[in-house]
Amino acid sequence: MPKRILSGVVTSNQNEQTVTVSVERRFKHPLLHKTVRKSKKYRAHDETNQFNVGDLVRIQECAPKSKTKRWEVVAE
Repeated sequence: MPKRILSGVVTSNQNEQTVTVSVERRFKHPLLHKTVRKSKKYRAHDETNQFNVGDLVRIQECAPKSKTKRWEVVAE
């Protein structure tokens, strides 16, 4: 099964080797036919601590690295 890749913006890099990435998705509401924006935050592994707040990054699914980390940052 292929690994999912998502694109988002780094919202936090306070923790060592971890970044919080906010991923936004847009879809059309089935009844109102209005474009809806929803966002979700993912915690991703950043081995070298090279990403800062505001950076656009891509994250990829991986095996669990910790209790909350199931994603890793792909070099952007």
